[in-house]
Amino acid sequence: MPKIVDHEARRRHLAEAVQRLIDAKGMDGVSLREVAAAAGVSMGLVQHYFATKDELLLAALRHLNTRISLRVAAAPQDSPRALLRAGILELLPLDDERRFEARVGLAFLARSVVDAPTAELYRTGLPYVLAFYAGRLAAAQAAGEIPAALDPAHEATVLFAFAQGLVHPALIGHYSPDEVVNAVDRHLARLFAPA
Repeated sequence: MPKIVDHEARRRHLAEAVQRLIDAKGMDGVSLREVAAAAGVSMGLVQHYFATKDELLLAALRHLNTRISLRVAAAPQDSPRALLRAGILELLPLDDERRFEARVGLAFLARSVVDAPTAELYRTGLPYVLAFYAGRLAAAQAAGEIPAALDPAHEATVLFAFAQGLVHPALIGHYSPDEVVNAVDRHLARLFAPA
């Protein structure tokens, strides 16, 4: 009987090897050969799934985005505010897993300014994040939890920029995880203040 191969699991395994290499050595440390060694597979297997390093890098970035999205989707849906808070905190380097993801994400962000396909992934992904934030804010607004005068789309943009501004300072130790969470909570408290 032929062996059943889970091709998606193999792609994920290779994408995770890429992420570990980026975290350890930076973007320059990624080659098909290095990925094969890090994943414990043959070079031929890597090339079977990804013809080029660029394809492999894009797959690793997509996988990173999927991991974060799945965690946000699994967050408690108690209220628009709680879900919004969870969605913001999942993007911040508050524990080992999220610090790893933030370091890898920053490497991809740097690549995006010189690599059009990477930039396109960021450009097409950002509207989903902003729509998620705006949707939670609109739901809170409909429930009377935030002032009616606030523009959910505008506030989503401000909230995203605010949260992203915390990533690098947190990674270099300027802000502790507790300080980051406190900053997010204080910003949300201002948004959710009674009119």
